[in-house]
Amino acid sequence: MTQLNGELQDRQPVIFLDFDGTLTPIVDRPELAEISSDMRESVRRLGQCCTLAIVSGRDLDDVRAKVGIDEVYYAGSHGFHIAGPAGFGHELQQGSQFLPALDKAEQSLLRQLSLISGAQVERKKFAVAIHFRRVADEQVDAVTAVVDGVLADSEGLRRTGGKLIFELRPDIDWDKGKALNWLLEKLQLAKHNAVPIYIGDDLTDEDAFRELQQDGIGILVREEVRPTLARYALESVDEVGILLRRLATQFE
Repeated sequence: MTQLNGELQDRQPVIFLDFDGTLTPIVDRPELAEISSDMRESVRRLGQCCTLAIVSGRDLDDVRAKVGIDEVYYAGSHGFHIAGPAGFGHELQQGSQFLPALDKAEQSLLRQLSLISGAQVERKKFAVAIHFRRVADEQVDAVTAVVDGVLADSEGLRRTGGKLIFELRPDIDWDKGKALNWLLEKLQLAKHNAVPIYIGDDLTDEDAFRELQQDGIGILVREEVRPTLARYALESVDEVGILLRRLATQFE
């Protein structure tokens, strides 16, 4: 990552961080994910000297409670719901019209997936997540079939994927990359010689990496080599912590 130091010379970084798989290891059940005290302190330090946002597929209240730092910005539900210090906030109004469809999809998924051991349905305000990390390999196709069937019966939703997870979300042009750009514009950071850095591990983070290809830095946290739009890669959550501490020391 020595090349990264050169790119930051005479520029102020703006830090965007995914949560699961980036600040905390992926766990079997999402409610069990916990950020370590060392990682929280690294985020807190960096947030005191740089503008910093946590961008997550989790609901806003959930990810804010997990991180537990009031002085940074949060974009929950892939950016549908954004909040920050001093009452800063924004909720994408278009998302609200899809709540009835999400309610219906949730109930159908709960009913059908209750028959498949290990499948977990997680309702978020603007999405329904289907976790199949604990599902036997021979039953994954059955989970996929249920999700696709519910999607076909749902108006205005789309299916996205991640690490052993499907999500049904509103079928509108909004994602982590759009949320990143919205924050940069709203906070007028692009006018101050800032360089946005986004660190994430999942397929949904590719939307943010795409937005930063021209003027920004994408960093993938990966367990194995895969195609990505990120320019750099880290191998683990531990390496994320090391980088955040180095950046905090550099810019404090």
